[in-house]
Amino acid sequence: MVKTTSSAVHPRVVLGTCCLSLLLVMMDVTVVNVVLPSIRAQLHGSFSTLQWVVDAYTLMVASLMLLVGSLADRFGRRRMFLLGIGLFCTGSALCGLARSVEMLVMARAVQGIGGSMLNPVALSILTNVYVEPRARAQAIGIWGATSGVALALGPVVGGILVHWVGWQAVFWVNVPIGLIAIGLTLRFIPESSGSRGRSIDAPGQLLAIVALAMVTSGLIEAHNYGWSSPTISGFLGFGLLSIAGFLIVEQRATSPLIDLRFFRAWPFSGAIVTAVLAFAIFSAFLFLNTLYLQDVRGLPALQAGLCTLPFAFGSMLCAPVSGRLTGRYGARLPLLLSAVGSGSSAVLLTGLDALTPLPLLLVSYGLCGCGFGLCNAPITNSAIAGMPRTQAGVAAAIASASRQVGALLGIALGGALTATSIHSGAVQWASFPQATHAVWWSMIVAALAIGLLGFVSTGVRARRSAQAVAALLDSN
Repeated sequence: MVKTTSSAVHPRVVLGTCCLSLLLVMMDVTVVNVVLPSIRAQLHGSFSTLQWVVDAYTLMVASLMLLVGSLADRFGRRRMFLLGIGLFCTGSALCGLARSVEMLVMARAVQGIGGSMLNPVALSILTNVYVEPRARAQAIGIWGATSGVALALGPVVGGILVHWVGWQAVFWVNVPIGLIAIGLTLRFIPESSGSRGRSIDAPGQLLAIVALAMVTSGLIEAHNYGWSSPTISGFLGFGLLSIAGFLIVEQRATSPLIDLRFFRAWPFSGAIVTAVLAFAIFSAFLFLNTLYLQDVRGLPALQAGLCTLPFAFGSMLCAPVSGRLTGRYGARLPLLLSAVGSGSSAVLLTGLDALTPLPLLLVSYGLCGCGFGLCNAPITNSAIAGMPRTQAGVAAAIASASRQVGALLGIALGGALTATSIHSGAVQWASFPQATHAVWWSMIVAALAIGLLGFVSTGVRARRSAQAVAALLDSN
């Protein structure tokens, strides 16, 4: 069912509006990293609160992304899109007004709730407006490229804003851009909804939020309480119980949040695990390196942001190459190249110290950007490979949510692995570079796992498993 509330549909304006909203959401994932030292200095936050400043946002996006797609189909995509922009702008303003780190964390959660409504709903809007397959593919390609550009440029933009204005500017700048997006949405985006509303899996959604929140809390707060403390045992134990409960509920639900039968397809399972690993590498890499550049090497925020330009350029250059390689050769080759890029980047940092030559750092950042840029196209391709057309959108949405889960866990694990440099909640910056070595070795292992998954999930047996799952889903 589609109902139009604007006098005419202008596809390019709709595409531009969706890209504008995506630019806000995805840039906010990384723009905050470079301003964390400024936030810590002004609001006197501990290392764990810095992690929460990033992860409060990502937790909401990861937890609610799948639910929002169902709500948009039921209540209207434009309506949900407008609500998302409004909440995102409100959260941004609250971040700019924050006078304590606790208030900032809560405001970031509000931002995340709004952000969760924009990514999946924008894709549904584009699918509804661009009905011709070739034009739709081109529009989605432009939309996807915007995501990569926003993620890569976030630290650079953050460095510029904090240098010339202050850390609050990275949040205030969202408000006028969001208001423009609201005006364009009201004027040009038609209302649409699904032909029939999908049932809401409330128990599954609640268990997913609790599981992610508990596991993340346990990892972030472990260096404050100690791994053997009852608090951390409670967080992690309750998180594991929630995961088990989620699996049980999803098997029995008539309209599950995630259809667990998807995971019988090797390409899909490989794509989900790869998404988690790749985005965990990405988020931990940026989080720790922006702290290292400013608090260990003493670089101003602007210079620290500019140092991440090789990452941005590598990501932007390799993303379109990855799309072409995936289209011509399948997912295996770009996944292997992504693993090489990410793994090589981490290898260069295994000896990191306060005097590591800057050219070596820049090469490492460029290689990580290339690895990140190469992974996104094969992840989406593998997630939907062999799936029935009616299920392809759901499969792609799960892959998108998995990316956010990876980013969430990357920040939490990055902090947990650097715990040897943290005492009484404060970071001992002299020992910080040495403490990060465990993270870089972990990234090497994750990169090797991505390469292995690239082989296993793209072979003949993997394709047969996807065909079997497709037949199973079609028969229902």
